[in-house]
Amino acid sequence: MACIFCKIIAGEIPAHKVYQDDAVVAFLDISQTTKGHTLIVPRRHVKTVYDLSAKEASQIFGVVPELANALRRAFSPIGLNVLNNNERPLQSVDHVHVHMIPRYEDDRLKIGMPDHHDALRTQDYEDIKQKILDALS
Repeated sequence: MACIFCKIIAGEIPAHKVYQDDAVVAFLDISQTTKGHTLIVPRRHVKTVYDLSAKEASQIFGVVPELANALRRAFSPIGLNVLNNNERPLQSVDHVHVHMIPRYEDDRLKIGMPDHHDALRTQDYEDIKQKILDALS
């Protein structure tokens, strides 16, 4: 069974599409967390960012600046969150997608990242860096 985003891409479910090309489709998120909240999805069903090819990632993320500027011109937000969640419980639809969430004064949206730098030593950073370098090779 096709996922909800595949059905939107195929035109089986209506959506408010704001951009489409041969590789990606962008449409308004049904939740409208803030005015203009838009999703960018690949046409091909791909579950997570881990499953994307480099070409697909460049096609998806290549649309981000164009849509970001369109959102800025359309709504004059004070900023923009660009967000991608992967795997449960963070990912609500198992089709990779990028959220573009315009931010406004008093929008009450809380997207936070805790700051743990006080708990880390230089060696901790070196260990983390080395694990990433090892994983890249």
